[in-house]
Amino acid sequence: MTLIIHSAQKVDADGQVDDFWFASEAGIITATGTGTGWRTNVTDSNASADNTADTSDTDTTVIDAHGGWLAPGFIDLHVHGGGGHAFENGTDEILAALGTHRSHGTTRSLISLVSNPVDDLVHNLGVIADLTASDPLVLGSHLEGPFLSIGKKGAHDPDALIEPAPAIVERLIDASRGTLRQITIAPELPNALEAIEVLVEAGVVVAVGHTEADADLTRRAFTGGARLVTHVFNAMNGIHHRAPGPVIASFEDERVTLELVLDGHHVHPDVAKLVFEQAPGRVALITDAMAAAGASDGHYLIGSLDVDVVDGVARLVDGGSIAGSTLTLDHALRLAVEIGIAPSIAVAALTSTPARVLGLGHRFGTLTVGHAADAVILDHGWNVRSVFADGRAIAGAAA
Repeated sequence: MTLIIHSAQKVDADGQVDDFWFASEAGIITATGTGTGWRTNVTDSNASADNTADTSDTDTTVIDAHGGWLAPGFIDLHVHGGGGHAFENGTDEILAALGTHRSHGTTRSLISLVSNPVDDLVHNLGVIADLTASDPLVLGSHLEGPFLSIGKKGAHDPDALIEPAPAIVERLIDASRGTLRQITIAPELPNALEAIEVLVEAGVVVAVGHTEADADLTRRAFTGGARLVTHVFNAMNGIHHRAPGPVIASFEDERVTLELVLDGHHVHPDVAKLVFEQAPGRVALITDAMAAAGASDGHYLIGSLDVDVVDGVARLVDGGSIAGSTLTLDHALRLAVEIGIAPSIAVAALTSTPARVLGLGHRFGTLTVGHAADAVILDHGWNVRSVFADGRAIAGAAA
């Protein structure tokens, strides 16, 4: 199948280009340019220059972006659910939740699991491994726990938190069948620094998070191979003038990427701007979304914990801690632009930066030849008009 999108304002990590077009074959971008050069890629006389072709009669689809923004498909490193569905509840629930996020521009996702008993995690890692094999838009799994600090547990069940014993680490790696892409770990736990090295050797991206570690211990984790910080500022010590903590350690290490939940609640907008300023090119906007993303306020579960969502803010019933978000990545993009982040930098934080974290920068993240034909068309207010993955339209995209 051929997909052509033209007359767009392209924006990605490489910058902005007016009157941009790309053509793709079999889900891969094969040509790009500006102006009317896209017409040379239309080989089917039934394909309209201004409308989607009738795909029952032709393999060519031509989309006129009408001057709207054209960005690469968004990549979410950290998401737990959406549309009223949680990822721990099986394949159908996972797919339903992903459908919500895909309609808002997220074309590739990790499947994040909260802390649960090891047997449950092993089962769910197997489910995600099967789904990764069948759905190319699923990039694998992210374990946010169970190797977290009780003192910084956030919305994790304290009864499920354990130390990273070598046998358990190996069991989780084996259960994922090569699809465990990311894990959050508190480096102060016994065996944690050794576990980080084992996980990195297995090809897992290790994130420091839900931790009471100071700056020095965080640096040791980075030396051991950790390359990510889970939702920076949240569930960790902040910046103190005599105790800089993990945030300063991550700012100073150019190998490290910082996850940021930009929803107006997790991190103040002024602090979010500081993160972009102090870690240029190293911010990955994430949703950390739970089941209520794209759904109504009400009562939900995160793992086994009760959560109330009021005015779009999710909090534990017991204690009131923020319990994930109700964010979608298009909303994060709008907020980033509103607080003064340049569009190309904001889009990079949704696309090329998370792709690079996963070692997939050669396949995703920019609208360049050789990359997947994952694309999002947005209006001038940064609202999603249509979404494409592997050169095909995603049904139900927000209009």
